[in-house]
Amino acid sequence: MTSAATASEGAQTAPFPGPPPGAEPLPGQLDRWLGARGAELVAIRRHIHAHPEPSFAEFETAALVARELAVAGLSPRLLPKGNGVICDIGSGDRVIAFRADLDALPLPDTKDVPYRSTVNRVAHACGHDVHTTVLLGLGLALAQLNESGELPGRIRLIFQPGEEAVPSGAPGVIEAGALKDVAAIFALHCYPQLPAGLVGVRSGPFTAAADTVKVRLTGAGGHTARPHLTADLVHALGRVIVDVPALLDRRVDPRAGVSMVWGAVQAGGAYNAIPGEGEARGTVRILNRDAWREAPELVTRLIRDVVAPTGAEAEVVYTRGVPPVINDRMAAAVIAGAAGAALGSDRVVEAEISMGGEDFAFYLEHVPGAMIRLGTGTPGAETRYDLHQSNFDVDERCIGYGVRVMVHTALAALVTGAF
Repeated sequence: MTSAATASEGAQTAPFPGPPPGAEPLPGQLDRWLGARGAELVAIRRHIHAHPEPSFAEFETAALVARELAVAGLSPRLLPKGNGVICDIGSGDRVIAFRADLDALPLPDTKDVPYRSTVNRVAHACGHDVHTTVLLGLGLALAQLNESGELPGRIRLIFQPGEEAVPSGAPGVIEAGALKDVAAIFALHCYPQLPAGLVGVRSGPFTAAADTVKVRLTGAGGHTARPHLTADLVHALGRVIVDVPALLDRRVDPRAGVSMVWGAVQAGGAYNAIPGEGEARGTVRILNRDAWREAPELVTRLIRDVVAPTGAEAEVVYTRGVPPVINDRMAAAVIAGAAGAALGSDRVVEAEISMGGEDFAFYLEHVPGAMIRLGTGTPGAETRYDLHQSNFDVDERCIGYGVRVMVHTALAALVTGAF
């Protein structure tokens, strides 16, 4: 390991877990290897956590990953902009891919820990430091297997920039050839609602598509004593805010899981003056892929229909975010079985559907795959962390559990004829 990666910022690393009761051993003495190298993986996670980089600026993180893979005898290649890494392990015409995201969020880190962020208002508040470390651990473990001739095929590691951005980084990584020859792809996401040592798996809809919509209304303003001489922009905005989500619920199959929520409204500044312009901004989240494809036209039409009687003019900007993550049935079965082997069958639970967005969905538009939830909560802890909060942290034993699950998944996916 490099000196930058091994610096643990003066903190004591958590005990690295061995195989849980009921788990199957990893091949090639990897359980022993994982136990010996586990503290180094925790130190890498802490280094990344203390030195977060925002979306599309993940240059040092990508360089660290590439160095560690090169030390292990692999041949990583940086993405053209240097903010991501792709690395193949083993050989074969058919590739099984694994993806992690590198970027942090524009939030302050308010935790009192030695590995607290050293970058002002940038923090790994979504667990991407854990995702990156688990994928790196997978790569180092599989490099060991490959050296001993025990890796039955080719695995691709994809370290992606810009997951939190809109537009996000996945399309660019795909354009760079990340899915060439790929038969299936897998990923995990931190989930603090589950304790470390458990994973959540499900087939079908997993996360929602997440788009944004901005409505700008303009019209004649005036005195609140004479609203009939104006377009009454505040009233018109109120109609949009209330009526459009209600109409959308009636125009889309309820099984599609559509949720339209406004997050920002601006109009006027005086209590007795009707403004001449106003704006509302919100999100549209959808679980069904077909409904998502039809959403821009439908939402825009509903907004215009609601505004028309008010006399205001409506400008609608509908921006695509990410598609829904819809886990492939066979891929979900493979990773569920692998997780059961890695942790014990009683530690695999059914994951809930999330209305959050995740740009892993772009990969699933091209190849079958599945994402799972990695438990990161500390059993019995009074403090419950949540994603995208400035005090977010994890039980670091989740790193070892994540590596075990991904190693078993890689080997199972290589030998199955399903992909």
